[in-house]
Parts: sequence; C-alpha cells; structure tokens
Amino acid sequence: MSTSTAPHRTFPRWVTSFGPQIIAGLVLGVILGLVAKYTGSTEDAPNALGATLDTIGSSYVALLRTAVIPLIFFAVVASIANLAQVTNAARLAWRTIVWFAITALIAVLIGMGLGTVFQPGANTGQTAPPEYDGKTGDWWAFLTGLIPTNFLGLQTSSKVAETGDVSTSVSFNVLQILVIAIAVGIAALKIGSAAKPFLDLSASLLSIIQKILWWIIRLAPLGTVGLIGNATASYGWDTMGALGKFVVAIYVGLAIVLFGVYPILVRAHGLNVRSYFSGVWPAVQLGFVSRSSIGTLPLTQRVTERNLGVPRGYASFAVPLGATTKMDGCAAIYPAVAAIFVAQFFGIQLDATQYILIAIVSVLGSAATAGTTGAVVMLTLTLSTLGLPLAGVGLLLAVDPIIDMGRTALNVAGQALVPTIVAKREGILDLELYNAPRNGNPFADEFAAAQDEAAADDAAAATGDAAVPAAR
Repeated sequence: MSTSTAPHRTFPRWVTSFGPQIIAGLVLGVILGLVAKYTGSTEDAPNALGATLDTIGSSYVALLRTAVIPLIFFAVVASIANLAQVTNAARLAWRTIVWFAITALIAVLIGMGLGTVFQPGANTGQTAPPEYDGKTGDWWAFLTGLIPTNFLGLQTSSKVAETGDVSTSVSFNVLQILVIAIAVGIAALKIGSAAKPFLDLSASLLSIIQKILWWIIRLAPLGTVGLIGNATASYGWDTMGALGKFVVAIYVGLAIVLFGVYPILVRAHGLNVRSYFSGVWPAVQLGFVSRSSIGTLPLTQRVTERNLGVPRGYASFAVPLGATTKMDGCAAIYPAVAAIFVAQFFGIQLDATQYILIAIVSVLGSAATAGTTGAVVMLTLTLSTLGLPLAGVGLLLAVDPIIDMGRTALNVAGQALVPTIVAKREGILDLELYNAPRNGNPFADEFAAAQDEAAADDAAAATGDAAVPAAR
C-alpha cells in the first residue's frame, strides 16, 4: 500500500511579509474608495461599499482603542519600577530623563516648524465634523485636565438628538490616566519589597496587553483597506494628496533629527559621529523593519553596551526606559506635525497657546507610546488636549504603517544616543570600545578588544599593579 503526499505549496515571502501587505491594502483601499465615491457614496449617505469600508476602518480603530488605557497605565508603572534596579539611580535617572526631555523638545520644535512650512493639511476645503464643539485647548483646560476626577479617569457626556432622544457616552481622559500611572509607579517604588507582587503582576499584564496589541496590529493591512478606502470615498482624491504631503513632512523631520541634530549632539560631547552611526546602525535597521521599539530592545541594548561602550549596569536601565519613554519619532515629530495637519485639514486656526501645548504634551506624554508599533495613543493624547477633532486619528491611521518605519528607526537611534551622552558626561563611557573598529561586523571587533585587555593585563602584571577592567 503506497501513500502519496501532495507537494506543500508555499507563497512567496513578499506575499506573507507585513510591509507588502500594508502597501497592497493601501492600493486596494484607494481603488475601492474611488469606486465607492464614483458610484454615489458620500460621507453622509454611504452606499453599500462605502458603508462596508467605513465599518472595517472604524472597527479596526475601536480594536486599537481597547488596548490604549491598560497599555498606558502598565507601561508607565513598569518604566518607573525599573529605577529600583539601578545603582546610583537618582543621579543617573534624572540626567537620563533630562536628556530625554531635551532631545524630545528639539524634535517637537522641528516638527512644528515643518508643519507650519509644509502646510500638509491646508486647502482641502473640509469642515470640522459635527461633533466638534469649536473649542480648542487652553492653559486652564490643560492644567485642570491633569487632575483625575476618578481613579480610572472616566468621563461621560450626553447629547440630545433632534428627535429628543438622549445618548450618553463614556470615555477615558488619557492625560489623567498618565498622571495616575506615574503616581502609582512612584508609590510602588517608594514602598519597596512590599510592592513587588504588584510590580510583577503589572509586568505580566503589560506583556499580555502588548501581545494582544500585536495581534491587532497584524490586522493592519485589513484596517488599512477600510481606513484609506473610507477616507477616499468620503473626502476624495484631494485627501490622498494631503496625506502624501503629510508623509513627506514627517520623513523630512525624521531625517533632520537623525542626520542633523544627533550628530551635532554626538560631536558636542567630543565623540566620533561615524563611530556612533556604525555602532547603532544594526538596531536602527531592525527598528525600521520591525516597527517596534520593544521588539528591537534586545539589539538596542546590545549595541549600546557592545558598540557604544555604555556600562551594562546603566544600559540595562536606560535603554529599557527609553524603549517606553524615548520616542523622538512617535512622540515628538509625529504628534507635532499630525496636530497641525488635523487643524489645517478641518480649517481650524491654532494660536500660540496651542503650539506651546503641543510641545508640553509631546515632552510629558512620551511614556504613553509604550514602545509599541504605531503612535495612536500619543496622537489621541495630543488631539484631546488641544480639543481638535479625533476624526483625524482615523484619517492618519491610513498612512500610519508607512511613516511608522521611519519613526521607529529614529526612536531606536535616540534610545541609544542618550545613554551614550550621559555615560560620557559621567566619565563612565568606554571610549576604546566606542571607537573600536567594526570591520563590517554588526558589533565591535571583540577579538581586538580582547587583545587590548590582554595587553593591559600584561602591562599591569609587569608593573605589579592590578588591572582595572573597562566597563562593559
């Protein structure tokens, strides 16, 4: 008795890869959106195809939003808890956080400048959605918004329809959730060992939430079809042109920071720019492909220690903290340009107060991005604080996968840069390892480094002194 097995058929790798799937979803969404528009679908009265695209897109956004609140809370708590693992934590932690803020402020100022110069959302002829109340953020709203009204940051709102029906909706205040998470994290850190079960549970829950979020993100190609299709059907081809200008503005900003600001900071601290780029490049490449700072974290920490010469004890704190709070791409350039784009798209004028609020929210709210792919949380936080229409979130989600690659690459580069700068300023950076030849390898030539250590040991033995090993 003989048995035969059918040959196993496999699809080409480009078919199953995430990037090509996103591009395919983008093209398909535009085509279906144009078909829906030219068969009579409108924003107010969509036809069957338009309604289907709208349902797919809105359902994907709803899935993303379900993970926002627990993601922010547990990511911030876990980041603060990492401080307990650092020797001389107070000094290094504060210097690290200060440099996180300095570089984020520089990036957000560049983002606001580009949004003003490029005007990516101008001249679309669109008006604000009906639910927009015409109120933008102000100082008092920002300050009072920091004070939690309840532990969960819950808010309710009611609307009376023309028919007399009353509808009530419940929402979360993201800024208040951030404040609550910071307070809980600091309290747990102060309590010490008694809080360990809670911190362990928080870390476990964060891992579970991130896994679920990754499953949701894997649905992004389908979500892209719905979002870009609905945007095309509702707003027309002019919207696609505006989104194209938005993508260009974002990548110009990312390039300015990565190839302009970062080299200046490296050089200002007496370090070789080429050594920095050759050292951090393996992590930057992986970040571009994976679109996840958390996913790139092991490699980022490896290059920070092995290539850039940051001591392991300090790098094990600074790099993971940076993976959740150091987001020059996702939390600085992106929300700045995006907020200005949304205001221009819906014809809303921003004044100096709103621009200052963009900078403050971007610097203070970085932890909300939590190292995941995408920056939906940060964009929602910024638009909510400014009082801008949240409909802009769904619109920009259509092109989010395209710009997220560049954003994550910049995030990773900054997460390695700050520990390097702080270590140099503190005098604990291994300069020999920082300047060691790469010889085309992803990591510094460890054989050459071992030879240098052996030579130092021999010299110390000849003089009768004990060799002091370099920090790794």
